[in-house]
Amino acid sequence: MEEMLSSGENLAALLKWYVDQGLDETIGEEAIDRLAPVAQQVAPEPAVAAAATPTAPTPFRPPAPSPAAAPRAPVPLESPQLVEDARTLAAACNTIDELEAAVRGFESCALKRTAKNTVFADGLPTAPVMIVGEAPGADEDRLGKPFVGVSGQLMDRMMEAIGLKRGDGFYITNILFWRPPGNRTPTLAEQAMCLAFTRRHIELVRPKLLILAGGTSAKAVLDTAEGIMRLRGKWTSVRLDDGTEIPTMPTFHPAYLLRTPASKRQSWQDMLAVDKKLKELSLSS
Repeated sequence: MEEMLSSGENLAALLKWYVDQGLDETIGEEAIDRLAPVAQQVAPEPAVAAAATPTAPTPFRPPAPSPAAAPRAPVPLESPQLVEDARTLAAACNTIDELEAAVRGFESCALKRTAKNTVFADGLPTAPVMIVGEAPGADEDRLGKPFVGVSGQLMDRMMEAIGLKRGDGFYITNILFWRPPGNRTPTLAEQAMCLAFTRRHIELVRPKLLILAGGTSAKAVLDTAEGIMRLRGKWTSVRLDDGTEIPTMPTFHPAYLLRTPASKRQSWQDMLAVDKKLKELSLSS
């Protein structure tokens, strides 16, 4: 008798433990596939009156929507179609003002949602040199102009050292028109969308000489996988749709020079090469 009482107390304690753990109902002998389509669910057989073990109820499932009523999936922001849309929109612009308006009205790039301002360009498009950087930083995003922070001031001093001032001396822009959050590396899709406008920008400005500042800019415009260490200091060219070849010099981004001052000597060599090339172009024109 004492053993039965002890056993009953143990069962009661076990049931109480189950309830405390949230196990307050029983389940059937076979598992229910809750991800299977409704049509594949097999209705449970009627329970035998003498059966002592209860079975789990069949979960309620709303009827599946018909194909005609199913909502159309939205186009993802990183869709290649959006890159094509950007190229089509850029190609339709015949002036720099039209291109700037198109960029400011472009809503498909996710970077625009987190940026404060659209950073298009600074200087005069008639300047002999066009500089294409990478992306706006915090100062550029705040003021809406490219290269206005510490790295931009260094760029101005470098260009002034060869007699070029921002405005009539050089015209400056970036691959990206919106600051990536936290200055993160832009995705390939973000670069491709903005690059569609940047290529058209170069075609409309038609500078005598192009400078690509930084690895992101150089690799995107030149469509190459080589890094800036291999590219910098070597003349190449950007071919426009009409066949025009623009002499192009890849060089370090000034932000990199601020982190590694020892590389300023190489950048100065690049600037001297730019100055020499401009004089050659002036003599031949």
